[in-house]
Amino acid sequence: MSAGTTNTAPAGAVPGRGGAPAPPGGRDRYLDLLRALALLRVVVYHVFGWAWLTVLFPSMGVMFALAGSLTARSLRRPGGSAREVVAARLRRLLPPLWVFSVVVLGLLLLGSGWTPQGPWGVAGTLNYLVPVGAPPYPERIGSPSGVLDTDWARDGAGPLWYLRAYLWFVVASPLLLWFFRRAAWPTLFAPPVLTGVFGTGLVTVPGETGEAVRDFCVYGGCWILGFAHQDGVIARVPRYATVSCACALMALGLWWASGHQGDERWDLNDVPLAQCLWSFGFVAVLLVHAPVWTELPARLRRWDGLVTLANDRAVTVYLWHNLLIALAFPLLDLAGVGGAASLPAAFLLLWPLLALAVLAFGWVEDLAAGRGVRPWPTGRRRRGTAGRPA
Repeated sequence: MSAGTTNTAPAGAVPGRGGAPAPPGGRDRYLDLLRALALLRVVVYHVFGWAWLTVLFPSMGVMFALAGSLTARSLRRPGGSAREVVAARLRRLLPPLWVFSVVVLGLLLLGSGWTPQGPWGVAGTLNYLVPVGAPPYPERIGSPSGVLDTDWARDGAGPLWYLRAYLWFVVASPLLLWFFRRAAWPTLFAPPVLTGVFGTGLVTVPGETGEAVRDFCVYGGCWILGFAHQDGVIARVPRYATVSCACALMALGLWWASGHQGDERWDLNDVPLAQCLWSFGFVAVLLVHAPVWTELPARLRRWDGLVTLANDRAVTVYLWHNLLIALAFPLLDLAGVGGAASLPAAFLLLWPLLALAVLAFGWVEDLAAGRGVRPWPTGRRRRGTAGRPA
């Protein structure tokens, strides 16, 4: 900023360069807002299936970047070992997964009569408890005339890939952060380069291992961008340089996607290298212009409660939303709603179903985080509390 200029910060913002981390002990409401928007986009995508949403807002890259930033923040706190930080992160992740898995496995094993095949199938069910790999589930189950569609198990268990990737990123974070703080730029750009190797067919790793490696490469750059944001590395680079590099990578990603489209055309989930480059550049732009809000600006404050709820129940919403979408359509059929109205109606019905899931299962996130149980944590703040630890 040149001499003589003034920095006019929005209400609740901490003055200074964009891309700086949140004040120690406080919540960065800009990052909270991004996480809430990412969750909303995931839900909308899974209801309507609009491929262009993956370009409009690459939610998974944003969510991994935010998680990487928070993990780096925990690792740099004095007095805590890397082992304790990793254990604390996993404690917050696993109990909500266990509750979800009890319901899904109960429906599969008891309600539908499905059994995993062979010793590897039985061992694979342990991934419902600790998602080091992909859990087994049938592609089709039940009867077409049943209450749930025959692919409900795939819809319910399929999104668990995110928890698998999250677990591996958390476990690898102490080592990744060690590399990043000694060779920041090679570490930051290594995942896009590796995606060019493992995500384009140049080198193929078969089976679920290959999918795990690919996911780690595709979103690893976003996770490490979270490190760069938390350590202030992004703030030390001129904005024009960061934005120019990010736009070049995004353009390269779209160019690659144009020649390697899957069945859904512009769905970047089908094109790993395009997803990697677009998400990496998109997240870099979001972070380089990131304000640091101790509270939402006045024009957004009406959404404060929902943003808090989305953040405090992020794992619950992510775990349950796809299974509830599968339930919404049979309920609409019973109500005689079908045809062109079914998708909008399912979207509207999903929210009360999600509210019930939050009330029924969300408290597990409070216990996992070691805080008091709050049935509906909207976190209404009193005036004058901005900037206090949340």
